Amino acid sequence: MRKMVKHIEALGRNSLDFCERLGDWGVFLFKVMFSPVSLKLAFRQLFQVGFLSLIIIIVSAMFIGFVLGLQGYYTLSRFGASQALGQLLALAIVRELGPVVTALLFAGRAGSALTSEIGLMKATEQLTALEMMGVNPIRRVIAPRFWAAFLALPLLAMVFNAVSILGGYWVGVDWLGVDGGAFWGNMQQSVSFREDVLNGLIKSLVFGWIVAWISLYQGYACQPTSEGIARATTRTVVYSSLAVLGFDFFLTAMMFK
Repeated sequence: MRKMVKHIEALGRNSLDFCERLGDWGVFLFKVMFSPVSLKLAFRQLFQVGFLSLIIIIVSAMFIGFVLGLQGYYTLSRFGASQALGQLLALAIVRELGPVVTALLFAGRAGSALTSEIGLMKATEQLTALEMMGVNPIRRVIAPRFWAAFLALPLLAMVFNAVSILGGYWVGVDWLGVDGGAFWGNMQQSVSFREDVLNGLIKSLVFGWIVAWISLYQGYACQPTSEGIARATTRTVVYSSLAVLGFDFFLTAMMFK
């Protein structure tokens, strides 16, 4: 009987802790989204989280395009449909791989950097110093980074899509001999702006919002120690990756039914 009571108490305590953490996440997001933002600071952070992530996005997109071109060609050639390589590449990249892989790479590169940066500012009491000077750290530090990350991910996803398709074109047309006209023609006929391109853009916007929220909250709420910052950075990458994959399933189910 006592063990059952202890289990019930532990369950209740964990439930209350979960609700408290969930409330903290919600309050943090509300403060960030409804805080006035300086465009100058936002564009400066857009350079930091967006432009500086271009290299890893371009290199990854190129090799993914290479692999998809090879795998797609050898799979389609078994059925005599190698001319449909452009259609396969465009649909796979624009619908799924572009938004998802970009979000995962963005979480690993920019999300972890945001968490460690905010966590270090907290550990060195820079955020506290701003509050003592009458400056709102949410408005000055957090909000510009949030909106910069939110806008950077869709832009990076579009770059990823273009580079991946070009990589697949190089492998399929220039290397394996697929007709270039058929490659682009089948792609144009099969890809719909509303159902494919626009849905992929919506996904990347949602993923940018999720990654920005998680990474900034983890840095803002972490323990102000080196170990606490390391844990928060790890949680950012893990939570962001799981959230992106989970939301990708629900968004895909809603968009394509």
